[in-house]
Amino acid sequence: MSKNRQYDNDFKVQAVKFAKEIGTEKAAKELNVPFNTLYGWVKKAKAGGLDIGLGERNPEDALNIAQENQQLKKKTNAMEKEIKRLNEMNEFLEDAAAFFAASRQKSGKSKD
Repeated sequence: MSKNRQYDNDFKVQAVKFAKEIGTEKAAKELNVPFNTLYGWVKKAKAGGLDIGLGERNPEDALNIAQENQQLKKKTNAMEKEIKRLNEMNEFLEDAAAFFAASRQKSGKSKD
């Protein structure tokens, strides 16, 4: 039966930094952490899922983040335009419904 050991975030961050310096396999042995566990943390840090501090990402990662940011801004702008269009359409439909309700009352016709 294997015992699952829990590691705090600070330990993970330091372990990833150590692995970058001496290699994942060596660091895993020295820290007495399973290689697959440390490898997972390194992979997570590269993907941005584990914050290991400023300056730890390479320029390619920064470019990817900037591109993703730009795409998200475009998507947000498009969604804001769609929301505005839908709100305008909703106001029009509310006005139309009020107009027809008023004209129905004036003509004395009511649906029973």
